[in-house]
Amino acid sequence: MKRVAVVTGGTKGIGLAVARKLAATDCQVLVNYAHDDEAAARVQSELDCELIKADVFATGGARSVLSQAFELTGRLDVFVHNAAKWSKSPAADVSASLTPLLDVLDVLPTLMPDGGRVVAVSSNGANRVVPGYLSLGVAKAALESLVRYAAVQLAGKGIVVNAVSTGKVDKGPDTVNPEPMRILAARTPAGRLTVPADVADAVWLLCADEAAWIHGQVLTADGGLGLLA
Repeated sequence: MKRVAVVTGGTKGIGLAVARKLAATDCQVLVNYAHDDEAAARVQSELDCELIKADVFATGGARSVLSQAFELTGRLDVFVHNAAKWSKSPAADVSASLTPLLDVLDVLPTLMPDGGRVVAVSSNGANRVVPGYLSLGVAKAALESLVRYAAVQLAGKGIVVNAVSTGKVDKGPDTVNPEPMRILAARTPAGRLTVPADVADAVWLLCADEAAWIHGQVLTADGGLGLLA
């Protein structure tokens, strides 16, 4: 029987790459999105997946997404919290970024079987100061802390919680300010910047049976860039 996976923010970028990876392995994927119906329709056509439209940052939004997924499939094995809420404001809205995971901590044991996996997508802005990234950087740092606490809270229920972090992601033709990206790529020990598929591979690794004893960790997928000062 295929595992059932829910991916938030799953119609673009890293979220779409994660949805593709899980769908190509052993999962029936349900893709959550908030606004872009056109992009969602393209993803549904490509992956033959169910779509769940909801704002996971609204109170109760993530609970609704997981409840709908369970009603559609009768099970929930993997929850990937990828959606991010970015703001230009210097005042970090940390609570909003934590809401999707906080909202579902108490219901996950009723939805997930033993061996369930929760993976949150973070970034190097959680532990390194990135110019212009204050709001999301602080929120990601708080998210990584929440992952550790959630891992302890849910381990006894047979649910494994971890995070995947990365540095600057190469978005291909959609890349803004390509020159700094070329510089970062040249500095990366592995010779290029991270692409969404790299992050998706790391998420999949944490969902593998062999990763069952890894709890509350942040797996960094950045080609070694974060090792350099």
